[in-house]
Amino acid sequence: MNYVEAFKELGMVVLDMSIQKLLLAVFIFLFTIIMRNIFTKYFLKIALKFTSKTKSEVDDDLVKAFSSPLRTFIVILGSYFALKLFPLSLSTRQFISRAFRSSIIITIAWGFYNLEGTYSILFELMGDKFNLKTSKVLKPFFSKIMRVITVVIALGIVAEEFDYDISGFIAGLGIGGLAVAMAAKDFLSNIFGGIVIIMDKPFDIGDWITTSDIEGVVEDISFRSTKIRTFNKAVVTVPNSMLVQKPIINNSRRGIRRITFKLGVTYSTPREKLERCINRIEKMLKNHPGVDKDTIFVKFDGFNDSSLDILLYFFANTSDWARYLDIKHDVNFQIMRILEEEGVEVAFPSTSIYFENALKTEQ
Repeated sequence: MNYVEAFKELGMVVLDMSIQKLLLAVFIFLFTIIMRNIFTKYFLKIALKFTSKTKSEVDDDLVKAFSSPLRTFIVILGSYFALKLFPLSLSTRQFISRAFRSSIIITIAWGFYNLEGTYSILFELMGDKFNLKTSKVLKPFFSKIMRVITVVIALGIVAEEFDYDISGFIAGLGIGGLAVAMAAKDFLSNIFGGIVIIMDKPFDIGDWITTSDIEGVVEDISFRSTKIRTFNKAVVTVPNSMLVQKPIINNSRRGIRRITFKLGVTYSTPREKLERCINRIEKMLKNHPGVDKDTIFVKFDGFNDSSLDILLYFFANTSDWARYLDIKHDVNFQIMRILEEEGVEVAFPSTSIYFENALKTEQ
């Protein structure tokens, strides 16, 4: 029997039912609606209040994940008991029983589907049991995989409940697997590229990376591609198969960022003033809170065409672009202050022309 025939019979039975049984069925259904409201208004609030006092977020996510499925199942449960009062045929009763059992499977799968969307239940347990340090990349990746598995299993159980033979479909997957693999070669290569990124962990969501073609912050990593937000605010989607084949510089993991330049002063600068400027700049960098103390070089580098060059080579103790610019900004102003106090001028490109014979000017 299909659901259309079942509903037709149900309509005919309603017309033939006694008023007492019909009112009782309506009462049971309305009672479950009231119970659903009580469940939502009181039980869920009490449960969330209790779980909020615990240190773990798993119990909070568990209550939230199953709250909507359970509210829906209460109505289904009331409908099931109300329908049992109807004098239906054996085939219709069997259909209703199968639908009820399927609703239990769907309710459980729905709850787990919601739960797998919250990362705490997956990775708090994995971290505690297996001492794993999961990244932002692993969380959405495994969450999507588990959700797909949950839906497939639930659909398989429901199909079996209604006597649909899925073994032929599974066997067909094996036969057609080769053809699908050939047709979806690029898609599969992107998926394997995503797996390589997740297992090798060259970067995480939120990291600032640089490749030969693009530079920006990683926003998302999916099965097929990686989304990178460039510094001009554009979002670039890069296929994983292309990304894993390129050298990747992870700027967020180095912790420090290099600052190096040459400071040219005029040739008229006395040696004593040049030495004092170099010593004061080096001392300023060593005492600066934004400069890494391990590597600081301030040296008289050489004689340029128009200047005496001082080499500055040091590192800002951050990889954040905005913070790096703030440190560089402050260092440059302090260097200017030192030069002004020492009476040293910054050189600029210039050319001196000498004449062998003195020029005569008209009076």
